[in-house]
Amino acid sequence: MDNRFNTTYLTLGGYVDVHKYGYFYFAFMLTTFIFIISSNSVIVYLICVHRSLHEPMYIFIAALLMNSVLFCTTFYPKLLTDFLSEKQIISYPLCIFQAFFHYSFGGSEFFLLTAMAFDRYVCICKPLQYPTIMRTQTIKLILVLAWLVPACELTASAVLATRLKPCQFFIHQKIYCDFYSLAKLTCGDTTSSKALGLFLMTNLIFVPVVFIVFSYTKILIITFNGSRNEKQKAVQTCLPHLLVLINFSILSGYDIIKIRVKASIPQRANFILYLLLICCSSIFNPFIYGLKMKEISKRLKTLLCQNNLD
Repeated sequence: MDNRFNTTYLTLGGYVDVHKYGYFYFAFMLTTFIFIISSNSVIVYLICVHRSLHEPMYIFIAALLMNSVLFCTTFYPKLLTDFLSEKQIISYPLCIFQAFFHYSFGGSEFFLLTAMAFDRYVCICKPLQYPTIMRTQTIKLILVLAWLVPACELTASAVLATRLKPCQFFIHQKIYCDFYSLAKLTCGDTTSSKALGLFLMTNLIFVPVVFIVFSYTKILIITFNGSRNEKQKAVQTCLPHLLVLINFSILSGYDIIKIRVKASIPQRANFILYLLLICCSSIFNPFIYGLKMKEISKRLKTLLCQNNLD
């Protein structure tokens, strides 16, 4: 607590050897951040400038990659500052702000992956109805809801967090803020906070995942009875989405389990795992879509060849 400004500060206790390797961590994570911004932006640029990529599937990919960039901006500026600071602290309001956008963009990621699954389901299982269902207005509505619904639902958690006053000021084994850790710092009744957290987890994670599993199961059944060419086409368009979904689900699953299960993990290993959690998804996605999506890969090779000639 800083009495001069009446501001509550929390200590992030997940950092390891910052005084020894702070500059190395800073250089590594800054390079990673620049690479994430660049790689995701290049693919979004290709989708925007080429009219052949102005299809629902590619529009959703562009939205997902932009969401990854926004997701990173909730972590990296504070993370880079902490690597160069003597104390890894954060004000309570800023902690709530970071937690809100952390979960909001994380929820949007699942919603966008759900939209992709729905798009592939309609395309493969109901091809004749595809132009009617996946209209421009429908796509715009899905994108707005993908960002708006998680943000609106998480507003309740943010408001509740502002009303809960902490009586502890040390967040154990964390390098960023989340609402569950904030609730654990309070000495009052956190029943409503836990109930809200369970509701949000069900709404923002489990419901989308169930819908995604249902969609790809239907796709698998349809393509299994189809021709060899249909199977290959389905694999080419669905496999990248599935790889991205599995990667993000594993990372999110670790984050959820870790903050709710009191597992004994060495602090250095925990620190490395959280860095990977922040980095992996945003690095993995542009690689998968840049290499596995045929049309994007072709445009990317053309762009790189032009740059080499210049």
